[in-house]
Amino acid sequence: MLSEAEKYKEEDEREAARIGAKNSLESYAYSLRNTLSDEKVDEKLDASDKEKLKKGIDETVDWLDHNTTATKEEYEDRQKELEGVANPIMMKFYQSTGGAPPGGMPGAGGFPGGAPPGAGGDDGPTVEEVD
Repeated sequence: MLSEAEKYKEEDEREAARIGAKNSLESYAYSLRNTLSDEKVDEKLDASDKEKLKKGIDETVDWLDHNTTATKEEYEDRQKELEGVANPIMMKFYQSTGGAPPGGMPGAGGFPGGAPPGAGGDDGPTVEEVD
């Protein structure tokens, strides 16, 4: 039984990484969609930028719906593509408003989903440290 567990450990880790990449992309796309639907953001973005960002989000969500078995690398590549569209638009928006969105800029990349899960160090104590 132990050898069987070892046999599947690597496969389980790959699957967990794949699901993490999928969740990261999905979270990023929906966070952008929510940001875009905010009235303050909506009124300050150029119509062409808004349309370009909306198109990128819609294409990504559609791709996610039709590619549920994609690889970790495919999910990461799609996220980089969406970030390539969104980051310049959102940077222009934040510069024009003179600051970050309420609550700060999420993610290490400055936008939702900018950092992979677990990339930021949580410096808080763990349960073992507290006990």
